[in-house]
Amino acid sequence: QVQLVESGGGLVQPGGSLRLSCAASGSAFSINLMGWYREGPGKQRELVARITAGGRTNYADSVKGRFTISRDNAKKTVYLQMNSLKPEDTAVYYCKRSPGPGSIDPREYWGQGTQVTVSS
Repeated sequence: QVQLVESGGGLVQPGGSLRLSCAASGSAFSINLMGWYREGPGKQRELVARITAGGRTNYADSVKGRFTISRDNAKKTVYLQMNSLKPEDTAVYYCKRSPGPGSIDPREYWGQGTQVTVSS
C-alpha cells in the first residue's frame, strides 16, 4: 500500500519561505519519479517541479530560481523548498509518485495536499 503524506504548508507573507515535505510509504521509493503539483483557486492542477530517481530536476517557469525540489531516498521523503513566495503561489500543493524505470507498479499515486497561502 502506497501512501503519500504532505506537510509543511501554512500562511506566509510575500517574500517568505516554506519547506514542504512528502513522506512516502511502500517499497521502491528510490526508483520512482516524484513530483510536486499545485492547484490554485479557480485554476487547473499544474506541475511545479519533478525529480527523477537519478536526481535530475525540472521546474515550471514560474518557480525557477525560487523553488528547489530534493529527495532523501533513505527517508522516503521528497521536499520542496519555496523561497521568495508570491501571492500567486497560493494553492493546494500535492505530491505525486509516478513509476520509474524498472518499476513493477504502473500506477500513479497522489497525496492529500497541503495548503499554502501567501498573503500579507
